[in-house]
Amino acid sequence: MGQFNRHQDLSPTIGCDQSQHELDHANADLMRRSLLKTLGAAGLSLGLPFSLAHAGTAALSGASASPAASASSGATRQPILVVVELSGANDGLNTLVPYADDAYYRLRPRIGIRSEKVRKIDDRFGFNPSMSGFEQLFKDGKMAIVHGCGYAQPSFSHFTSAAYWHTAAPNTGEPYGWLGRVADAIDPQLTPNFLVNIDERQSLAVRSARHVPVVFDDPERFARKGLRQSRPLLDNAVAADAGSTSRKYLDEVAQSARQASHLVRTAWEGYKTPIDYGIISLDLPKVASMIHAGLPTRLFYVSYRHNAFDTHVQQAEQHGRLLSYVSDAIAGFIKDMQRIGRADDVSVLVFSEFGRRAAENTSLGTDHGTANHMYVIGNRVRGGHYGEIPSLTDLDEGGNLKFSTDFRRVYASVIEGWLGHADSKSLLSGSFDTFPLFA
Repeated sequence: MGQFNRHQDLSPTIGCDQSQHELDHANADLMRRSLLKTLGAAGLSLGLPFSLAHAGTAALSGASASPAASASSGATRQPILVVVELSGANDGLNTLVPYADDAYYRLRPRIGIRSEKVRKIDDRFGFNPSMSGFEQLFKDGKMAIVHGCGYAQPSFSHFTSAAYWHTAAPNTGEPYGWLGRVADAIDPQLTPNFLVNIDERQSLAVRSARHVPVVFDDPERFARKGLRQSRPLLDNAVAADAGSTSRKYLDEVAQSARQASHLVRTAWEGYKTPIDYGIISLDLPKVASMIHAGLPTRLFYVSYRHNAFDTHVQQAEQHGRLLSYVSDAIAGFIKDMQRIGRADDVSVLVFSEFGRRAAENTSLGTDHGTANHMYVIGNRVRGGHYGEIPSLTDLDEGGNLKFSTDFRRVYASVIEGWLGHADSKSLLSGSFDTFPLFA
């Protein structure tokens, strides 16, 4: 069931010299907080920015226009970023195969992909045979491949390493996600529906100090929860003209939740496309529907879930199938953006929480490793190879690739070069040289 998630601390700080008005306001905030907890326990899905001025008609701003009108308006031509997570640690070496390197076949005598089967993109690398979509995107100049991505003192735990990538703050315990911090920085006015996470539950990557991400899985079931008999009342409730500040706040919360779920469902119901996204679409048609409908969302987050890429045993067939889903879905999404006239406005970032060990294991699979590729895809991407390519003959003591590119360099490149926010240093708690990924 899709839901909104709220993480902000609404506790007021009350000083001894406050006026009665301030104290009343603080008490009202406490009452609101209590009401929200009560409603949360009852199963109400909430979605409300901090500024209540946005909770009413502002939540619908721009969404009622036709897709064509929205696409041509200046307000919706801002760059959009779609982040795709390949959960479970994708094997980079059998995704982008270094077919010209004999060391690759020495390390993987049984699961290495033979040169004649690889989808060659140059005289050194080629994609997995199942990745025709990625092959074409690269040859069309719409894909940047960043090599050797990782971080110092790597964790081999899926959960821990994913948290490091989600927060862009390895080994720190940072509570907010990197996309959540980006949203706060580039949209201080707290535009409703600015940050969307399509998943069964919210990713740490979108957790924000000020924004409330919209989180849902199935648009058709994305609605306020309640008993069947009470749903007409919930869906059509009108804010009461009451003197209670807490009641007014509660009404605005409910209205905001109804509006966001209504916008998502309306966008999905009105979306039709002839484009083939393949067998597993990675939720990208849902993203396309929201862009097509002209919603103000600029940051989307989707994930291939349930550690699908954790290929310890009999990897070859399973991995090829997974890669075909990813390749077909992303290639289809880029085609769909072209169809609706938004291809120049959208870029896709693809990552996994770590790579796999360079050598195959005895179960014809691969174990947890370190460095991996990241992919940045879109019409305005400067295609090609970026970063230093890790050596297959100079591995670390654990038999892993030595990372050559801090993954935050790619985040910084996207933040500055695509989203147009010059101060990536404050968002990433460090200065990272950017790549010239965008035209």
